[in-house]
Amino acid sequence: MIDRVKAAKLWLFDIDGTLVDTGGAGMRALQEAAQECYGGEGPPLDLAGNTDLGVLAGILAHFDLPHGADEGERFFAAYLKRLEWNLAHGGYAGRVLPGAAALLEDLERRDGVTVGLLTGNIAEGAGAKMRHYGLDRHFGFGAYGCDHADRNLLGPVALERAALHAGRDFSPEETLVIGDTPKDIACAKAMGARCLAVATGKFSAEQLRACGAEMVVQGLDDPAILPAFGLQ
Repeated sequence: MIDRVKAAKLWLFDIDGTLVDTGGAGMRALQEAAQECYGGEGPPLDLAGNTDLGVLAGILAHFDLPHGADEGERFFAAYLKRLEWNLAHGGYAGRVLPGAAALLEDLERRDGVTVGLLTGNIAEGAGAKMRHYGLDRHFGFGAYGCDHADRNLLGPVALERAALHAGRDFSPEETLVIGDTPKDIACAKAMGARCLAVATGKFSAEQLRACGAEMVVQGLDDPAILPAFGLQ
């Protein structure tokens, strides 16, 4: 049952499969970076809810290479170059997912509501995607896949940065995580927040409900979202 006592005042959004679908531009950029840095595309990548640091760890393990800070810098520099090119020139059929832009605009107009990112993307990758799809103006802060490899450790980072951004603390009870994977739901639970799961990625509504999301919708254009979390 959705907690209707506390309104959701802090909305933390995942990116891929929740706000946008890059049409494969991001996946291909990771593979191209692995090819450039290590001479091969590496293992099959499961990006559903994973962090970019976690993805890099898997690639390095595949090539039996150590994971040092310099290696991360080298790989992600190559990745960002390819990501920017793929988004701008690669011909990938990316799009903003239904209802995402309208929901962000609605939240932006509401006093006392703060919006941020909680994503497995590294910060620069998140920025590139949000700029390309025209959503960057909505996000002044976030917790990213370069902060921790473990997504469940990103919640406290997001709360700390939200407090700095908004000039007030947010309790987990008034925090809502919005995502499309079981790992988004697990992240919300790890920080004591509620989760709005959207079945616009690879997981069905039934799978997301089974993971314990407080609400599952087929898209962010569902008119029941705002009242369900205390915003009329």
